[in-house]
Amino acid sequence: MSAVETSNLNAAGSLHVLTLTPFYPSEADGANGCFVSEPLEWLAKLGVRSSVIAVQPFYRGTPRSGGFAVRGEWLRYFSLPGGYGLPAAGAFVFARTVSRLRRLHRAQPIDLIHAHGPLPCGHAAMLLSHELSIPYVISVHGLDAFSTVQVGGRSGEWCRRISRRAYGSSSRVICVSEHVGEAVQEGMDRNSHVSVVYNGVDIERFSTAPVPSDAASKILSVGNLIPIKGHEHLIRAVASLVNEFPELELDIIGSGSEGESLQRLVANLQLTNKIHFHGRQPRAQVVKAMQHCTLFALPSRYEALGCVYLEAMACGKPAIGCRGQGIDEIIEHGINGCLVDSNAESEKELSVVLRTLLREPTRRTDMGKAARDTITKRLTLKHQAANLLRIYRECVQ
Repeated sequence: MSAVETSNLNAAGSLHVLTLTPFYPSEADGANGCFVSEPLEWLAKLGVRSSVIAVQPFYRGTPRSGGFAVRGEWLRYFSLPGGYGLPAAGAFVFARTVSRLRRLHRAQPIDLIHAHGPLPCGHAAMLLSHELSIPYVISVHGLDAFSTVQVGGRSGEWCRRISRRAYGSSSRVICVSEHVGEAVQEGMDRNSHVSVVYNGVDIERFSTAPVPSDAASKILSVGNLIPIKGHEHLIRAVASLVNEFPELELDIIGSGSEGESLQRLVANLQLTNKIHFHGRQPRAQVVKAMQHCTLFALPSRYEALGCVYLEAMACGKPAIGCRGQGIDEIIEHGINGCLVDSNAESEKELSVVLRTLLREPTRRTDMGKAARDTITKRLTLKHQAANLLRIYRECVQ
């Protein structure tokens, strides 16, 4: 019997889907890949048995699986570090997994492979599909749909070619937003079967605060501390408001390469008592922070969708994102959240939006209720699972 963990559902006639992913929650990081793991429990309720293989290059060590509804088996594969190794990584994932998947397929026939990301897992799924005669789909979670932004030169060109082959041979390319779907279609010369399935939110976990918040004016931002996330603009916007709102504070959850420079900026602005860096936090702490903040802001200029916006909205908070990104398909400006430009002038516009929301609590409350309604009506895990199941059935017919 394969060591791959499967869900307990064994109903006759149910679909058996293999999830092949480079991101999945572990004991050390319960948030990594939660957008992959969380829908699986709902898919089980709809009659889908899930087997999960999570892969990681050998030089990163082996994560330990956490106590999740559908556990994943972590496998390490050979790969060269950096972009040089990415074009060949899918072939190494295939070599690492094919024997055990052949055994699993004999014992519990696999109906479909769901790969997350074109490289390495989409490439590996294409090779496994040919070897085992199983259809596959690829989910695309980021705007760098062909890995040519993170990998340049000849290696980037190989990434693009292999990604095109993987997309072209798949039964469906599942994108987390229309924005991502457009990036895939452009790279495929409009010759690809693309479907959009937005990420869902666990609305039982991410819910309105059980007791009213005691935070007079607390802005929350959750995201990796990297330049594209716009934390510098947010910090400067907050700095322009502290005189008008003496109790205003900004909490930043996340870590990354920009951490030290952002902290220096805060020190130079003499705002260390107003702007707090909390690093990476467990999921439970993120929930608590979202429930008790006044509003959420992440002026990211390169965002496929952004689960954190949806989670904040589910907590009944107005969320501020950027126009031209995946989140502008969800946020209706002035109705359930706010949108600002993602260019260099966004700092001024962001200040205006923050000032308006901080000054008008009734408007803020109404916007938060509309945000929560948006999520509960069409962006829950149940909605996501139902949309995935529809695609699965279409691909195995």
